[in-house]
Amino acid sequence: MYDLLVIGSGPGGYVAAVRGAQLGMTTAIVERAELGGVCLNWGCIPTKALLKSAQVWQYVQHAADYGVAFDGGAAKPDLARMVARSRDVAESMAKGVAYLLKKNNVAVWQGSACLRADKSVEITDGGGAVQCIAARHTVIATGARAAALPFAPIDGKKIIGYRAALAPDRIPASMAIVGSGAIGSELAWFYHALGTQVHLIEALDRIVPLEDEEVSAQLSRSFRKAGIKVSTSALVQHIDTSGEGCRLQLRTKKGDECLTADMVLSAVGVVPNIEGLGLDALGVETGKRGIQVNERFQTNVDGVYAIGDVIATPALAHVASAEAVHCVERIAGLDAPAVDYRNIPSCIYTTPEIASVGLTEKAAREQGFEVRVGKFPFTASGKAATAGERDGFVKLVFDAASDALLGAHLVGANVSEMIAGITTARRLGVTAHDIIHAVHPHPSMSEAIMEAAAAAHGEAIHL
Repeated sequence: MYDLLVIGSGPGGYVAAVRGAQLGMTTAIVERAELGGVCLNWGCIPTKALLKSAQVWQYVQHAADYGVAFDGGAAKPDLARMVARSRDVAESMAKGVAYLLKKNNVAVWQGSACLRADKSVEITDGGGAVQCIAARHTVIATGARAAALPFAPIDGKKIIGYRAALAPDRIPASMAIVGSGAIGSELAWFYHALGTQVHLIEALDRIVPLEDEEVSAQLSRSFRKAGIKVSTSALVQHIDTSGEGCRLQLRTKKGDECLTADMVLSAVGVVPNIEGLGLDALGVETGKRGIQVNERFQTNVDGVYAIGDVIATPALAHVASAEAVHCVERIAGLDAPAVDYRNIPSCIYTTPEIASVGLTEKAAREQGFEVRVGKFPFTASGKAATAGERDGFVKLVFDAASDALLGAHLVGANVSEMIAGITTARRLGVTAHDIIHAVHPHPSMSEAIMEAAAAAHGEAIHL
């Protein structure tokens, strides 16, 4: 019998297994597909590899803007090599997970797991062979999969999900993308960069609707300026795939509309992978958003836990990892600090990038705060000007009474690399004046953070 058994090897599962082993538990992990889960193999990592390839292609197309001239020979994007590179990157990361598990003496079981009434776990491998193992503590970390429109199931040809979108064999002339969250917006930019006519459709009144309203407006402007068509407050009513391409019926504020596209990408969210795990037989309580747990990630069944995308917390890889550490450390008897869901950074790797943490200005006001807001545009940043990346801004929201940082909302080049410092600052309770008096490097994109804090107090000196 193992001390700890983890079902699923994504950024929640493998982190839980490694941390358990580090704390002296005999540990096993069960995975039915590739080690590393969706994030490493079909999500975060390969997406960013493709986006980097597209970004390089964009640089090549605008090389003259930087004083670079090509002397003969035309550059062109090579889709097959882009996809092959993304797969190579994903495979190398998966091998890294395998190395970590081996290094920490975690037993790896390949197959589909199903919990039995006695809390043992039945594992069925690809050939149908069944084995049974048991553990004192079992952590469910099976992640999520792409949701489908109820009237337009994903067929992998004309209506695709993110997996097919990450390994295309051709670039369609046109694509309608339904849903403007991180997946939809990132892939909208990728396909647009390679020449596809992209139409991004969002049911709510703005794209990336979880972000600050001004950030949403900036990304919408940047997308439209680049040539991506954006429709908001638009509900897809029907998709007809009987012809050569796809015909979409939309209901908008202006009335019903019809549009056509070679292909439709469904990016309307994810659903937790909880089917086939034997939860009903064991009596594990579930709800609309997955498995129900308490603050220690315990289910209602003693010795059974759940973390990551199978529970109703933000579906982000770093959230799953944080939950994994807390859950396992608690199992080991440590006084682990709770996961602070008020201070979770979020990043969207479009061009320009988006990064945020904490309360939006609207949410802060709705919660009763009197706020001071400071903004600094990258049009005024020397570093942004030298990089040719002047779209975007840094927006900071402070509590007027305490001067504490309530939220940060960044849109611009490489802002995903700037948000961790702000997240740490919020955790430590820094004020606007703390930020203003911390010396920031010049020229840098990050000095916009200091300038935004100064602007909140009317002390900006570079504008």
